[in-house]
Amino acid sequence: MKLNLTRPIAFFDLETTGTQPATDRIVEIAIHKILPSGEAETYVRRVNPGMPIPAGASAVHGIFDEDVKDAPTFRMLSEEIKNFLDSTDLAGFNSNRFDIPMLVEEFLRIGVEFDMQGRRTIDILHIFHKMEQRNLTAAYKFYCGKELSNAHQAEADVIATYEVAMAQLDRYSELENDVDFLHRFTSNDAMVDFGGRIVKDPNGLELFNFGKHKGKSVKEILTKEPSYYNWMMDGDFPLHTKKMLKELKSKYLGK
Repeated sequence: MKLNLTRPIAFFDLETTGTQPATDRIVEIAIHKILPSGEAETYVRRVNPGMPIPAGASAVHGIFDEDVKDAPTFRMLSEEIKNFLDSTDLAGFNSNRFDIPMLVEEFLRIGVEFDMQGRRTIDILHIFHKMEQRNLTAAYKFYCGKELSNAHQAEADVIATYEVAMAQLDRYSELENDVDFLHRFTSNDAMVDFGGRIVKDPNGLELFNFGKHKGKSVKEILTKEPSYYNWMMDGDFPLHTKKMLKELKSKYLGK
């Protein structure tokens, strides 16, 4: 199928140092621009973010400091990126919530206005979620072929959840009928606390996963900036996050 276009549309994706537009930076940009004629032009560049890439981010996209140390900065690439996106609409996967805010922030950071006025945006993830709902009612119908008539009533929901689990075991041969296996399959071992404020890198080192110290070692921050511990313990963080932080402080600094 060919897109019905009146002007070019640019599908684009960013790899970054993290997920916070205010503090994180782009390390790679890829743009696939479709012209009204159906022809396509592609632009891909690695970007030196001007800051260390956290281990957690590198574990996701496979780009390390060494890979971008000789790459141009965003400032150096900004004019050609802006020109490539001139008069285009924008599309991506989760682009409305992440890629577009991140791109606009990078331009603003160097004092360049990236005009979004009049640009139409298409978020493919949003289409996916609207067309293929990912809730218990949809799962019950997909796996069990039944309508969940009493959705959001606790007893109906929990029975439907059990039936979905049994249907999944029947459907997927790669799933083992074993609680240990299913625990490993569905758990995120990188998360230290349930809120995901603290995570482990591939070597098991605990890292902060938010705020100004995102991607930095918990041990390092607790040692160099002990007031950060007090700020978190006094702050509006989940009790489990505070519990795990307290345990890490005891582990590294003693009681």
